[in-house]
Order: sequence, then C-alpha cells, then structure tokens
Amino acid sequence: MKLCFFLCLLCSFAFLALGSNVSYDGRSLIIDGQRKLLLSASIHYPRSVPAMWPSLVQTAKEGGIDVIETYVFWNGHELSPGNYYFGGRFDLVKFVKIVQQAGMHLILRIGPFVAAEWNYGGVPVWLHYIPGTVFRTYNQPFMSHMQNFTTYIVNLMKQEKLFASQGGPIILSQIENEYGYYENFYKEDGKKYAMWAAKMAVAQNTGVPWIMCQQWDAPDPVIDTCNSFYCDQFKPTSPNRPKIWTENWPGWFKTFGGRNPHRPAEDVAYAVARFFQKGGSVQNYYMYHGGTNFGRTAGGPFITTSYDYDAPIDEYGLPRFPKWGHLKELHRAIKLCEPVLLNGKSVNITLGPSVEADVYTDESGACAAFIANIDDKNDRTVEFRNMSYHLPAWSVSILPDCKNVVFNTAKVSTQTHVVSMIDENLQQSDKGAVTFKWDVLKENAGIWGEADFVKTGFVDLINTTKDTTDYLWHTTSIYVGENEEFLKNGSKPVLLINSTGHALHAFVNQEYQGTGTGNGTHSPFFFKNPIPLRPGKNEIALLCLTVGLPTAGPFYDFVGAGLISVKIKGFNNGTVDLSSSAWSYKIGVQGEQLKLYQGDGSSSLKWTTTSKPPKGQALTWYKAVVDAPSGDEPIGLDMLHMGKGLAWLNGEEIGRYWARNSEFEEKDCVQECDYRGKFLPDKCDTDCGKPTQKWYHVPRSWFKPSGNTLVIFEEKGGDPTKIKFLRRKVTGACADVAEDYPSIGLDSQGEDKINKNTPFARLTCPGNTIISSVKFASFGTPTGKCGSYLLGSCHDPNSSTVVEKACLNKNDCVVKLAEENFKNNLCPGSSRKLAVEAICS
Repeated sequence: MKLCFFLCLLCSFAFLALGSNVSYDGRSLIIDGQRKLLLSASIHYPRSVPAMWPSLVQTAKEGGIDVIETYVFWNGHELSPGNYYFGGRFDLVKFVKIVQQAGMHLILRIGPFVAAEWNYGGVPVWLHYIPGTVFRTYNQPFMSHMQNFTTYIVNLMKQEKLFASQGGPIILSQIENEYGYYENFYKEDGKKYAMWAAKMAVAQNTGVPWIMCQQWDAPDPVIDTCNSFYCDQFKPTSPNRPKIWTENWPGWFKTFGGRNPHRPAEDVAYAVARFFQKGGSVQNYYMYHGGTNFGRTAGGPFITTSYDYDAPIDEYGLPRFPKWGHLKELHRAIKLCEPVLLNGKSVNITLGPSVEADVYTDESGACAAFIANIDDKNDRTVEFRNMSYHLPAWSVSILPDCKNVVFNTAKVSTQTHVVSMIDENLQQSDKGAVTFKWDVLKENAGIWGEADFVKTGFVDLINTTKDTTDYLWHTTSIYVGENEEFLKNGSKPVLLINSTGHALHAFVNQEYQGTGTGNGTHSPFFFKNPIPLRPGKNEIALLCLTVGLPTAGPFYDFVGAGLISVKIKGFNNGTVDLSSSAWSYKIGVQGEQLKLYQGDGSSSLKWTTTSKPPKGQALTWYKAVVDAPSGDEPIGLDMLHMGKGLAWLNGEEIGRYWARNSEFEEKDCVQECDYRGKFLPDKCDTDCGKPTQKWYHVPRSWFKPSGNTLVIFEEKGGDPTKIKFLRRKVTGACADVAEDYPSIGLDSQGEDKINKNTPFARLTCPGNTIISSVKFASFGTPTGKCGSYLLGSCHDPNSSTVVEKACLNKNDCVVKLAEENFKNNLCPGSSRKLAVEAICS
C-alpha cells in the first residue's frame, strides 16, 4: 500500500513538472487532449486583501467555478520606471498560487491597460509625462514601456512556474483590452498598434494561448473574445477559434451621486445558458467578487470606493443569495451536459413563436437540449420529443438527457439571505475612559508655508498634481471698497465658477462657502453661491480636487480637469473677473504632506483631545484609538453623517468617502425589477435620492485586538460622533419554491444525476449559527417576497409545524414539497408553492 501511494505521488509530481498542453480549435479549449467547458470568475487581487483570497477562491469553487480571472494592475506594480512592487494587496504571485492550491485554472489579463473603473485605466501616471508619449497607439515610448512591463510579468510567472505549460494554473493570457472600440480613433496607428501588441504577446512564448477581448481584427493565433451583457450571438472572427466570453457583467459599477444598479439572477442565468446553448466554451463573470477600491485606486472619475458590482460574492466576501446559489445550480446543470456539448453535433429546432431548441447528440446516443423562450413578456408551452414543456418568458430550460428539465433560468429555488449591518459603536482602547475621545486638528484654508508657485490664470489640475494627491489649492485676493452697495444693503455678491471638473470646495476668509461638483456622466460643472465679503482685502481659496482619473476612451490620457473661470457678480461696476489674476498654488493639503494618516504622532502639529469634537467643520483631521469590533464578521465603517474626505485604519487606506445623495428622483428607480427582457445598466436601479455609499469596507485583517488608529480627513464638514463600525452578518434566510420547479438529484456518493425529484426548499445559516425560529411559513398561494411574505387565499395550516420540525436548531435543512408534508388536495386549480423565512442566530 505504501509503495502504491509513493508511486502515485511520484506520478503527480511528474505531471506537474511536465505541465499541461493548452491548445484550441473552433469548439473549445483543449487541455492535455481533452476538450473543456469552463466557468470563470473575475476576482481582482488588489480589490480585496491577502487574508480574504483563500476564502474568495474557495467560495467561487463551491459555486461551480473552474477558473479565476484577474487583470494585472500596472500602476499598482511599477510605481516609477523600473521600480516594482508586489507586496500586500499587490502580491500577484501569492494570489495565483492560492488559485493553484485550490485546484483551479487562472486567466491572466496582463493588458497592461485594463480600464476596469481603475485609476487611469491601470496605466502609470508617470508614463504620461515621458516626452512624446501617447497611450495605446503606435507610439514608441508607450510601446517600449508596455512591452517592458508585459515581459516583466511574463518572466515573473515563468520564474514561479505558473503557466500551465510549466505545471501552473494559467491557461490563457490577455494582451490589451477592448481596444476594438477605440482603434479607429487612432487611424492607421491604431491598427498598427493592435497588430504589434498581438505579435509582441505571442513572442513571449508562454506556452498558452493569448486572447484579445473586443478586438475584431485580432490576428492568428490570438483569440478574439466577447464582453457584454449577452454574448450568445457572438462569433469569433475565425471559425478555428473557440467562443469565449471574457466579461459577462452580473451587475454594474456605481458613481458618487449615481444610482445603485442591480441585475436579476434570472437574467444573468438566462444569458449564461443562452451562451452555452449557442456553442460557448468559456464564460467569465466580470465581476464574481468586485471588492473595494481602496485608497485612491477608483477611477472614472467619480467611481465609488465600493466596487461591489452586485456580484455573486459581495464586497465583504459573503456569497450573495439568491444570485450565487442560482448560478451554482445553473453551473451544475451545464456540467451535466458538458460531454455531449463539446463532442456532439447540434441541431436548431423552432418549437413555436420565440421558442427554439438547440439539441446536441453524439455517436454514443447521448443527448442534451437547451429550450429557450426569448419572448420577454409571454410564457410558452411547447411540445418537444412528444412531451410538453412550460417555459416562463425570457427563460431557458436545460435538459441534460433531452427529457428531464433539471434547471430553468427563471425559476429561482435557491434561498435568499437576509443580510444586516449590525451597529457597533467605536470602543476606546483605554478601558478606563468615561467618554469616547477624539484627537482633532484643523487646517487653514489655502496656502501654508510657501506657495509651490504663483501664476497668472489657471493650471490643469491633473498635470499639476500628477495624481500624487486629490488636492490642489488655488488662492487669490480681492479688495472691496467701502462704497460697495452690497455692504450697505446687506446683500451678498455671488461667486461664479466654471470648471471642467471634478469638484471644488470654496472658502472666503477661511470660511467654507460650498461645494461644486460634476458627476459620473459629466465632469464639468458650474458653481454659483452667494459669499460674504468685507471691506478691504478678502482671501479667496479654492480647494480643487480630482475624484479618480479617467479610465478609458480615445486619447483619455489627455483629458484634463480644472478651472475655466472665476468671477464675482454684484459689485457697483458689475462683475469682477478673477480668471486672469495672480493665483498662488499649493499641491496637496498640509496634513497629507505631514502624513497625519499614519497616526503615529510624529507630526510637528499639535492635536487637541476632546470628547466633544467639532461638527460641521471643514478641513479637519480626526483621530481615535479603537478596539477591533467583536466577532469575526466582515466590518464596515458608517460614514453617513460625514461630508467628504479620506479614511485610514492603522495607516491602511480605506479610501474616499462621500455622503453624496443620488441626484436621481424616485421615479428613476424601481421598487420591483422585472427580469424579463434585455438588461441595461439603469434598468433595475435603486436608492434614488439616497446616499450612493454610506458603508466602507475595512478588512478584518487590518485590525489589531486593540490600539487601532482610525484617522479621518474631512474636507467640508460632518459629525464624527456618529461614525461607527458595522458588522455584516447573515441574520436570516428565505426560500420560495413552487411545485413545478426542477431540481438536480444527488446519488449516494454526492454526484449529480438526472432524475425527476420532488422540489424542495433548502435553508442554510452561515458558520456556527443555526435556525433559531421560523418567522413565516406557508404552503399554498403566499405572496410577497423575503422580508414581507403574506398569506394567500390558500394556506396549509400545518406549514409552520412542518418547517419547524425539519429546520429548528439546525444549521442546514431541507423541506420537500411532498404529499407526506403537505395536503395533496390543497388549492385545486392553483399553482402551489412554499414560502419560508427563518431567523439565523
């Protein structure tokens, strides 16, 4: 026995040493001679922290995922020319090895332009200031640095033996990103650049294929791939290339001042099922876990710190039910079809108006079918192989044996989790403290020390700061004579500012006057505000700021930001134009340059300790020493009652916060989202008129048990006494399952099999919690949704008893919609279902 084990071990090591052969044809990727149908998940390593990576990867694997996909973030790695960083959240090698240890594949999207709502599209800002550089075109400075970085990453992966050809997990690499949208803007140089990029990548000799997404002229052997909400109709430009979907967007990103987008699980599942129905081979969710734009990594501009993306795993690392569970069941159903999908032949059959079946058969007699109802309003009942099938509108039924429906995209049988943010007031590490105390430091508005420079007129904000900070002070002064009419009648002159973006805070004689800002769809803005002026000299100080640099677009590297004009209306002689005045400039704010965010007390400035910190005070630093919140749940920081600024814990950058309400009216959002029909980013928005983001993820691994330093820089004024930590916790679970819902059975070994099972409701509480009570249970015709179920006209009075018997004091339970549990003759002529809401504690 020992000898057998030793020989098996040797064989395993020999396999790893030899590596895998990855090739492709017009049907699929081929790994070691075997066709593969692959389900992939985007998880960006710097948008979470190393302590989260193993659980994120494992949760994806448990969700039926085969492959992890990530970009490589150039500006996070090459901090200056030739100066590389791979520590902390940017430890790419560690992330890839965690994927390998999980027994999964990896797609490495080197880019190195990534877009991704990431600052400057991932390209280092310093590259823009190398003379003669133009991004993403046939431009020698850009191509030279791009090739150097690509080669560096490839060599790093080779050095660690991480390509599949070396025994590693990387089966595909990507060069460039969605360049097909912009190639024509660069004319002949665009085409030349795309061809050069492909040739340069292939010459890296990685031993695995290269892809280019949304690149319709990708040359062989590079594979062109699709990014969209739907890619079932996509066809590669060569019949010898497999059909790959690099970005299926299961949600969308948010911008400060925008709405909160959602994509229904039913529609995501529909899109995936249609893709594989029409010959797809690799499908990737962008994002499967969106994570957090820590620090100043968010781009846009105006992209929020949260990059949750309504993804199957939420920003905090928790599976998002029902989306995660519904897609897991979809993946199981698709995998049941895999052999015949990849090795069989398909026939398309029209079954009626807007209903079609794609039937796959092989020489062994195996058969699998996908039946789709693409009508976005009407359900359909059709005949297929002498059997009747009912399909809800905009849905796909999967029949792995061409007979039994094991999954329908519109029928969500998986549970819904009730997720709560549990308040946890900040606890002082000094246990003897009677009241919570803050250290407070107020900055002056405008120039401190010497100005960096003085100039007549305005400068470009980005070109001046070079993204070393969000902030650039502009200061000037204006003299007011005693005879001005507004001094006599009590009126106020009006400050008028025109700007190309992104935002500014206005101060007059050290007093905050207001904020002007653009938004995620339109960076320019016009600021108009009455201001108090006094006789004599008045100081005008404008704190102009960026909110993330542009991430994409033709010539986006030349898109600027900053003031166009500054005027004051209301003088006796009319409007005074300050645009051509002498302006003094200072890059950054003082506390930032003194690194007050480190919280180590090394600054020469004096903090004031108080239990009553000032409220509504602009340009103020707050510091407190706090304990770690109790428990082990993920942590959020509630900043709803603050204004705008930056936050740190123990010197780690939490990111930008902004308690900015959505600029949209209630009518622009939905109460209920209809999954049916084509999805667009604004189809299912919520939270109109409410803060775009109020909670900010603080990773557990950043905390020490006690003695943690929380630092806040508030730009415009807020109430620090209402800052608190929140624990993100699953407090309940709901299930809503009808009698006609399909399910996949498991044999005694836990393997999937195809049979007609009794539908069932499954409830699971996370971790060491149990189902402590049943809040609602009804078999019959209940209405409503999780959190607001109501009894219908038909109800089995034994429903609660049945559910409690199966579930109380258990972590996981199953309730079958079977005769032995519920009355068989209940609700004649009605479609019956079971709705349950349980409490987890």
